[in-house]
Amino acid sequence: MLNAIVRFSVRYRGVVLVLAAALFLYGLVVLARTKYDVFPEFAPPLVTIETEAPGLTPEQVEALVTKPIEDAINGVTGIATVRSQSIQGLSVITVIFAEGTDLYRARQVVAERLGEVARRLPETVKAPILTPLTASTGTVLVIGLTSKTRSLRDERTFADWTLKPRLLAVPGVARAPIWGGEVRQLQIELDPARLRGYGLGIPDVMAAAARATGVRGAGVLDNSNQRILVRTEGLLQLALRVGHRRRRLFFVEPPLALLHVLQLQAAPLDLLARGREVLLV
Repeated sequence: MLNAIVRFSVRYRGVVLVLAAALFLYGLVVLARTKYDVFPEFAPPLVTIETEAPGLTPEQVEALVTKPIEDAINGVTGIATVRSQSIQGLSVITVIFAEGTDLYRARQVVAERLGEVARRLPETVKAPILTPLTASTGTVLVIGLTSKTRSLRDERTFADWTLKPRLLAVPGVARAPIWGGEVRQLQIELDPARLRGYGLGIPDVMAAAARATGVRGAGVLDNSNQRILVRTEGLLQLALRVGHRRRRLFFVEPPLALLHVLQLQAAPLDLLARGREVLLV
């Protein structure tokens, strides 16, 4: 058999060269279309649910957030294991499905259950979200930002508005969560004695603060030549500007400013790493 193949190749060497060239070209085409996977996916289908609960302790997060969500998703078909972690201000639930489960359909069913349970969570808790689909080796890099000249608030602002968009613009990057730092926010500290003195309650303060901020449509003004757009600027940069507004914020005489009954300030959210305050990306 081998001798016959050799004799055929020698006698019809032109045909053999053409077949070899065609086979070589076919191999190049297949090689160009081959999908390389240096780290094959070995993890089972899973869905991760993250829920932010600002101000709640780990025990409160477990009782008020994690447990209701677990009860809501336990009936989903194909679930093999449910794991959860409750830390200060955050609930993370990992739902592992059986092998062969359609992950996209599983995510859809879980999302429907989350829509139902979100209405039963405390008002201060944000809506549960499903993290984007990532490989089991998805955590590629952890970056810690520290500075001797900039505050944690400046670092968090830089990470939110500059660093994160640039990281997400890199091909292959699915998500870039940020932990720690001082998120810029205005917090209201009430003065109970002053509230009692003016006969006001917490709902009055919340309504007044909502009216003192925000952007609202104001329509247009028409004249004989043009139409002028009217807008309101309510996105204030300083807490004192909100507090010093002397509108008729409360139904009392004379009109009060917010600072008459409360204090406005920003409070930090610290995260320590290696003994120093740090912001993780």
